[in-house]
Amino acid sequence: MADFVAEREWAQFHTPENLAKSIAIEAGELLECFQWGAKFDVEHLRDELADVLTYCLLLADRISVDPDEIVLDKLLRTAAKYPVEKARGRSDKYDQL
Repeated sequence: MADFVAEREWAQFHTPENLAKSIAIEAGELLECFQWGAKFDVEHLRDELADVLTYCLLLADRISVDPDEIVLDKLLRTAAKYPVEKARGRSDKYDQL
């Protein structure tokens, strides 16, 4: 992805703010796949999901964080808030468990 962006000289446009905006915009397009019900076109959904993931990875790179590391760190914090014995099969917020 870095080579793709560099070849096109797009990094100049990839401020954290612009990338965050792009994530939100593309997430809206992803949600649009379900606008009129649960049926969806798999290829269109894949394309929109790829767009969201691409911008997320570009933002992580731009702010110099490792995506795997930040996801694992967040999972550890979430696991502490939602212990299996209290949260299994429930959608309650952690302060309601």
